[in-house]
Amino acid sequence: MNAGILIGALAFWIVAWAANEWLVRQKPAGWLAARLVGLMVPALFGVTILVLWEGIVRGFNIPSVLLPPPSLIWFRIVTSVPTLVADFKQTFLKAVLIGYAIGCGAGFGVAILIDRSPFLQRGLLPLGNFISALPVIGIAPILVMWFGFDWPSKAAVVVVMTFFPMLVNTVQGLASASAMERDLMHTYAAGYWQTLFKLRLPAAAPFIFNALKINSTLALIGAIVAEFFGTPIVGMGFRISTEVGRMNVDMVWAEIAVAALAGSVFYGVVALVERAATFWHPSVRGGTG
Repeated sequence: MNAGILIGALAFWIVAWAANEWLVRQKPAGWLAARLVGLMVPALFGVTILVLWEGIVRGFNIPSVLLPPPSLIWFRIVTSVPTLVADFKQTFLKAVLIGYAIGCGAGFGVAILIDRSPFLQRGLLPLGNFISALPVIGIAPILVMWFGFDWPSKAAVVVVMTFFPMLVNTVQGLASASAMERDLMHTYAAGYWQTLFKLRLPAAAPFIFNALKINSTLALIGAIVAEFFGTPIVGMGFRISTEVGRMNVDMVWAEIAVAALAGSVFYGVVALVERAATFWHPSVRGGTG
């Protein structure tokens, strides 16, 4: 055990904790200063976790095959950029984005059809809830057999995982407009499509964006898990399963770090689009005010 490294990591943690406590009590006058403080708090917290991680691993001499330190993971990322980029393109840019677009688009379109048909609403929604409960580890090998080992089979898994959350949330959102609001549109002699575009879809926007944010994480999980059941020699899931067998745990963590960063950025982009599109909603006004 290396006590000096442990004491240094704990000392950094105490100092960072005190700095964060001081930052959260500040009340900056300007918007820019408030934004900087808001970014510094989570950034300092993240750095603290990394320093503690490094100190604990090196202080207790934990084998890297069990838990590599962040410095070793960073070294692997820097020295494996071409491999990580190829895996990112295969998994995220192909399987995730294409499957996400098809699944969310199809779920939204079917939700509009269900809204027009009480028969579909009573028959398809329970079936959708049943299928959405199926584990991805069960449907992934089947879809890989149907669509082959390349990225289309992973995109198919993403479509299945994202279709029903979008369907259920959109149907629920379309029903969120109150009876008084719908009666008001009726008194204006508005037809179904006018009511849909001017009242019901705006009312459903928070529900739709909620599904988009949920699906942004489900899509990446589904694509990576699907790659465990057959893929060309490229992809995040393929790399993780292969490098675990080779005991290259630092490469596994490098892939996990890239996947986490990609998923966080994807979620953040959807959240920013939501804030821009639903600026009128009370939750958004409350968040910015």
